[in-house]
Amino acid sequence: MRGIITVLGKDSVGIIGRICTYLAEEGINILDISQTIVGGYFNMMMIVDLSESTHKFENVSTGLKSIGDELGLEVKLQREDIFDSMHRI
Repeated sequence: MRGIITVLGKDSVGIIGRICTYLAEEGINILDISQTIVGGYFNMMMIVDLSESTHKFENVSTGLKSIGDELGLEVKLQREDIFDSMHRI
């Protein structure tokens, strides 16, 4: 199963490190990553493979949201198929 992670908020040191460390601890592989900083605001999008994770999708999503809350960011995990359906023109 693949997922899409989005991270938005004011830029600060350690955002990528914190998110990537959590994903590694959960056995989640990053397949693709894109990040930009515009006017002091951080924006990152990742495509991840959750098939090896030892936790349920909902638990991973909650963990990422908690990290976002700690860092003052909005962090969301969505299933790739749902994300694709929502963003089709």
